[in-house]
Amino acid sequence: MKSPRKKKIVLATLIASFLVIAFFVANQTTERMKMSLSCKPISFEEILNPSENTAIFEGEEIGIPLLAYEIGETPVLGVSTEERWIEVDLSDQKLRAWEGNTLFLETAVSTGLPWWPTPTGEFRVWIKLRATKMEGGRGKYYYYLPNVPYVMYFENDEIPGWRGYGIHGAYWHNDFGTPRSHGCINVQPDTAGQLYYWAAPVIPSGKYSIKASPDNPGIRVVIHE
Repeated sequence: MKSPRKKKIVLATLIASFLVIAFFVANQTTERMKMSLSCKPISFEEILNPSENTAIFEGEEIGIPLLAYEIGETPVLGVSTEERWIEVDLSDQKLRAWEGNTLFLETAVSTGLPWWPTPTGEFRVWIKLRATKMEGGRGKYYYYLPNVPYVMYFENDEIPGWRGYGIHGAYWHNDFGTPRSHGCINVQPDTAGQLYYWAAPVIPSGKYSIKASPDNPGIRVVIHE
């Protein structure tokens, strides 16, 4: 029969073990929450620096091509009597841009990896940035990506905008059609530019980035399996 003192020691050991396990689980949960921030923009504003010509992705240095750097006339959105909206099909890694039921554009994309999934549901673009900077990940998944082009961040009531999910051009890989991202929707850069100027909110002449407003709402984005 154990003495009261030994019972206290065993109980204290069990409590200590439980606290260690609880701390580990909480730490892992925190790390997963950090990962869930998707593309992790440095900030939700245009960050364009043509002097930065090197990116880091999966342990490799990558040269940054001239993409959204050149300033020219803002392309005209055009007029449509039908609703413009974007569909992302995760099952076949395709993005389709629609005007009503008429297909405007279809392209292969790269959505989130299993541990950084792209959310499903119906969203609205809340801000468009001609270019911005993204950094995040750890170890072999660390990335530092200046001048990410043609970014359209989206949100809904369940997924707030600060989570950083968006559609944007990706110059650091060419595996479109295969999941490769941290939750965002990677698009071939030239195609991302087409979408950027085609989709609402409309960018006024002389500007290159814009935030959606009640008078100039963002395009609807539907993401499904």
